Amino acid sequence: MSKVNASAVREAIAAITAPEKKRNFVETIELQIGLKNYDPQRDKRFSGTIKLPNIPRPNLSVCILGDAFHCDQAKAAGMEFQSVDDLKKLNKNKKLIKKLAKKYDAFLASEALIKQIPRLLGPGLHKVGKFPTPVSHAESIVDKANEIRATIKFQLKKVLCLGVAVGHVEMTEDQLVANILLSVNFLVSLLKKNWQNVKSLYLKSTMGKPYRLY
Repeated sequence: MSKVNASAVREAIAAITAPEKKRNFVETIELQIGLKNYDPQRDKRFSGTIKLPNIPRPNLSVCILGDAFHCDQAKAAGMEFQSVDDLKKLNKNKKLIKKLAKKYDAFLASEALIKQIPRLLGPGLHKVGKFPTPVSHAESIVDKANEIRATIKFQLKKVLCLGVAVGHVEMTEDQLVANILLSVNFLVSLLKKNWQNVKSLYLKSTMGKPYRLY
C-alpha cells in the first residue's frame, strides 16, 4: 500500500511549478529519498531501473555507436553517432574516451558492435556507468533513445540518500503525478522492509526549494 497519496503529490507539484523566477532552461523535478534502518555496508545494496510513462529528461543526450545501417538512420533522424572508424580513431586513448563519455549522457550501440566495444574503447564507458544499450536493426533508434530518456535508475551507494529525475516543470500535473507515484512505489518495492526503510521523500525542482511528500 502506498503511503504517498496523489493529493499530497499534486500539492507539492502546484507549489513547485507555481510561477517564480523564469529560468532560461527547463528545470528538472527530482525525487529525493532518505532511507533509514539500512546499513549500506552490511545490507544488500539494491539497484533497479524502471521506465516511466512520461519522459522526465527530454534533453538527455544520447549517442549511437553504430554500424553503417544505424549511422545512416541516426543521420536521417538528426541524432549524434560515432561509426566504428570514429571509435578506432580514438586509438584507446583514455583521455579521448573519457571526453566522449563526458560529452553524452547515454549511449546506444548496434547489436553487431556491442561485443567489440570493450575491445575498441576499453573499460572507459563501463567505468562511468554508461555502457551502451544494444539496439537491433528491427528497432527504431529514436524510440530506443526515448526509452533511455524515460528510464530512471535507483541505486544505493554508500550513503542513505538517493535522488532521481522524475519529470520537469513543463509537464502536466497528471504526467508528473503518474511518474512520481510509479517511481515511489517502485523504489519501495526494492527496499528490504519497504516503507519501514523510508525516512523521507522530497520533491524539488533544480532551482526551487524542496517539498516534503513523506
